[in-house]
Amino acid sequence: MLPLNIQNETSRLRAVVLGTAVNNGPTPTAEEAYDPKSLEHILAGTYPVEADMITEMEAFNQVFKKYDVEVFRPDIIPNYNQIFSRDIGFVIDDVFIKANILPDREKELDAIQYVIDHIDPTKVVRPPEEVHIEGGDVMLWNDYIFIGTYKGSDYKDYITARTNMQGVEYIKQLFPHKKVKEFDLVKSKLEARDNALHLDCCFQPVGTNKGIIYKSGFREEADYVFLVNLFGKENLFHITRDEMYHMNSNVFSIAPDVVVSEKNFTRLNNWLRENGFTVEEIPYAEIAKQEGLLRCSTLPLVRDK
Repeated sequence: MLPLNIQNETSRLRAVVLGTAVNNGPTPTAEEAYDPKSLEHILAGTYPVEADMITEMEAFNQVFKKYDVEVFRPDIIPNYNQIFSRDIGFVIDDVFIKANILPDREKELDAIQYVIDHIDPTKVVRPPEEVHIEGGDVMLWNDYIFIGTYKGSDYKDYITARTNMQGVEYIKQLFPHKKVKEFDLVKSKLEARDNALHLDCCFQPVGTNKGIIYKSGFREEADYVFLVNLFGKENLFHITRDEMYHMNSNVFSIAPDVVVSEKNFTRLNNWLRENGFTVEEIPYAEIAKQEGLLRCSTLPLVRDK
């Protein structure tokens, strides 16, 4: 059995599901785009090609090997995008929660069934149908569970609105001992620079007391102020609209002092090093064209307590 344990975003990682770009399928049509950034690159003819994405994901895999992390990869579904494993499930404490994802992505869960088979079945749950929740919106910070959502009355009109308030309530009921705090995120179907697809597109903790944040990703200033008060303004790295677009907050922590980051995030990576972090820089700019980056590609299963 896999002894699941995820309490936060940064404790020493021991086991993870890393997505795959193998047999990724053809470039989607504009009608098939799930987000404005993918649409932008489809229309511009700059959508990433499979070979480049495989190379980028292998660089990520090599970093996990360097730190002796057990890595699971999904079974290959022919001609299908399986890069973003964070969307399909997530772990809170010792519970594996299957996400209620867009219906045509259901087979992605089947592709990691061999991993789920190693988990105590009483610790695997599936929310009811009306609950929408994806792993990119769920962020653990010790006693806290942060959840990105969209409170607009036009929720159903936004393919970029991935977690609803029923999802927030479901997590509150499942983990009554935790402080669950939701954040109302800015969404756009058309402009990727104004679309926080998930919470990890505009915020992520690093280390034991620091974080990366994009103020304009939050619809309510009070949500941004909450995080400033919790972490302290001096401990937060504020990213620009352009840096948010390039996914600067979507890095991934292997340990409290080790962060995997995109090699072009110069300003962020310098700040991390100045604050005592080891930064493992890898190329990931092609995958970023699909409005997802390093955190999106991972589904952590076991971290140290």
